Amino acid sequence: MHEAAMRPGDDVILSVQDLAVHFPIGGSLLGHGQRLLRAVDGVDLELKRGECLGLVGESGCGKSTVALSLLGLLTPTRGRIVMDGQPVSGKQSGDRKALARIVQMVFQDPYASLNPRQTVRRTLEDPLRLHGVTARSEIEGRLEAMLKHVGLRPEQAGRYPHEFSGGQRQRIGIARALILNPKIVICDEPVSALDVSIRAQIINLLLELKETLGLSYIMISHDLGVVEHMSDRVAVMYLGRIVETGGWREIFERPAHPYTRTLIAAIPDPLRRAPLATTKGELPNPLNPPDGCAFAPRCRHAEAVCQRAPVPSLETRPDGHAVRCWRADDIAGEAFADAALT
Repeated sequence: MHEAAMRPGDDVILSVQDLAVHFPIGGSLLGHGQRLLRAVDGVDLELKRGECLGLVGESGCGKSTVALSLLGLLTPTRGRIVMDGQPVSGKQSGDRKALARIVQMVFQDPYASLNPRQTVRRTLEDPLRLHGVTARSEIEGRLEAMLKHVGLRPEQAGRYPHEFSGGQRQRIGIARALILNPKIVICDEPVSALDVSIRAQIINLLLELKETLGLSYIMISHDLGVVEHMSDRVAVMYLGRIVETGGWREIFERPAHPYTRTLIAAIPDPLRRAPLATTKGELPNPLNPPDGCAFAPRCRHAEAVCQRAPVPSLETRPDGHAVRCWRADDIAGEAFADAALT
């Protein structure tokens, strides 16, 4: 599954360059005394056709802000987004309806993301009508096919959301995201609100749809177990920046950034016989980020250069593995098994 999406020659369907999203906080009406919340601050990403890119990090690191920018629901402060050859941001960006036919989202909460007053039929028909599909036969055909794709029966189309279980509601949410035949699907914590017994079903459904329909995924999650199972490549975010990217195997077996190592060490593993390594402190206040490397105050590898020098750049190695860390070479030489455990 992982190797299939990484064939040489696969082209890029999404390119994100120097994406920044800043929000002014407080101050007067004229802007005096305002502070700047740098929710996303210089993110570069690429998504290839047919692959799943995992975007991981703690809550508040900027993952959802990136997603809303890709959907055209937030205007970036700076940067460039090109999706399937179409600029998403800037003066040359296309209209919102055209973008909706390229990218859609599966939301985290299947209970809150569906209109309780609309039947499944109405939920799936409305996007089609909005985008110019008016022939009753075509609407019926696409609706029936999509319900079957997600494991629901066409006769269930007349029911309301409260008549379905949580897993079934998420299947409806997936059907709604796919009804316009998008090329990219952003999955924002798609299984975190579901019972553990249902999560594997939804994950397997998403993987099956990816192969069947030729989709490209961005999987946003703080659950690295889900990301490891689904992703071809992984990008790790910390305080608005990408700190490490690479193939799933490199990230999970040979992580080079101390923050990535901490995240992976925290994955529950009943076979561990030693306590997991912990990170000092909490995520810094994004309104008042620390000098130098933002992770330095919590990093056991930090030295004076990490706290005083400018923010390190994201350095890409010959194998495509990229790391934002002054001490990446030293840390890479340390066995991960020893680094992950105290």
